[in-house]
Amino acid sequence: MTTLPVRSAGERAVVLDCGAQAAGVASAVRLLADRLDVRLADVVPGAATVLVVAADPVYLQRFLGSLDGLEPAEAARTSGDVAEIPCRYDGPDLAEVAAATGLSVTEVIARHSATTYEAAFTGFAPGFAYLSGLDPVLRLARRSSPRPRVPPGSVAIADGYSAVYPRASPGGWHLLGSTDAVIFDAAREPAALIAPGSRVRFVASP
Repeated sequence: MTTLPVRSAGERAVVLDCGAQAAGVASAVRLLADRLDVRLADVVPGAATVLVVAADPVYLQRFLGSLDGLEPAEAARTSGDVAEIPCRYDGPDLAEVAAATGLSVTEVIARHSATTYEAAFTGFAPGFAYLSGLDPVLRLARRSSPRPRVPPGSVAIADGYSAVYPRASPGGWHLLGSTDAVIFDAAREPAALIAPGSRVRFVASP
């Protein structure tokens, strides 16, 4: 049986607890992909868990037996393509983030754009991907007063993540910049520009 803690989520689903690190979730999803077949209905990553839904209860038990010794934290990171998202670092919170971290605005931009992020999971709004890998120096709690409206394309940080708001919505993340990239389009295939497991870099643009 897998060394990961497993919790039942009904007759056809289980939740794998991957710990506090987003890298463990991403690694688990990559390893689970090697075991997928038509009897596995869905794999849904979260901040620290992975929900596995099977087509039938019998197969779910067989699937769990195939996870013997699974250690997602030890999985090798994929070396796939990195999507580059142009970012104008013109966000209203840029100076505030610099002050809170003890960095200059230039250093904040350099640290944010130097990272290769990985989409750990999606949520909150269609196409909103939580990008893990944020420089620890830039890790800040969410704003104490959320904005009632964050413009679409806003590039933001909060806690250990960066993200791009796919559409106008309320939000409490710190806004560093903006992009013209279309993050989510229901008429496009695939609709979301960033899917779980995608690797992303922000490229500073005028």
